Amino acid sequence: MIRIAAVGDVHLGEDARGQLRPALEHLPDHADVLLLAGDLTRHGTVDEAHVVADEFGELAVPVVAVLGNHDHHSNAADDVAKVLEDRGIHVLEGDTFTMTVDGQRLGVAGVKGFGGGFAGKCASNFGEPEMKAFVNHTIDRAERLRAALASLDTDVTIALTHYSPIPETLRGEPPEIYPFLGCYQLGEVIDACDVDLAVHGHAHFGCEQGVTPGGTRVRNVAQPVIHSAFATYGLAL
Repeated sequence: MIRIAAVGDVHLGEDARGQLRPALEHLPDHADVLLLAGDLTRHGTVDEAHVVADEFGELAVPVVAVLGNHDHHSNAADDVAKVLEDRGIHVLEGDTFTMTVDGQRLGVAGVKGFGGGFAGKCASNFGEPEMKAFVNHTIDRAERLRAALASLDTDVTIALTHYSPIPETLRGEPPEIYPFLGCYQLGEVIDACDVDLAVHGHAHFGCEQGVTPGGTRVRNVAQPVIHSAFATYGLAL
């Protein structure tokens, strides 16, 4: 059994140092790896990134992250990622992370993702340049995830995103904002690439559990949803 811990949307500001670290010190008793599903900062500043690094850096298990929309707000996402990486946190954006657990290979492919909506109620790359740019960014993020997943040759595979790949884990959010919470393209990629578990955040008022049309388990680990420092999931070997 590979034990996965995950949390997203912790939104740490400069006044939050020390809030989560005590709950993480005994993480090896519960998990083999910790996944961070974006929106780690409030406003995407480098100072906030240092707080995130103090909370999640140099833990006794590997930490793998994607950034979220809040982490991009100050146009310093590369600097935020570097702060985290300097403290041993693996930040993915079309990249992968692999590790061995009990002789089995675990692979994580990560990308922020983007909005756009879901089948029958989604945006299309047609019309004004602004709309085409919006949807083309969605398509680009999904294709980055596809390439990352395709590059993995592991026994167990996880897709880590900030935006949701399915509408089911958004239940509880106003339907009017679903197009800003996720997109069907991520779900299509996940189903095409034989993923064992998909983890995302972003939907604070959504629900934790869902399934892609192809049967892949999806978990929304936004902290306002899981109501704890992290949630844990087991993947059978």
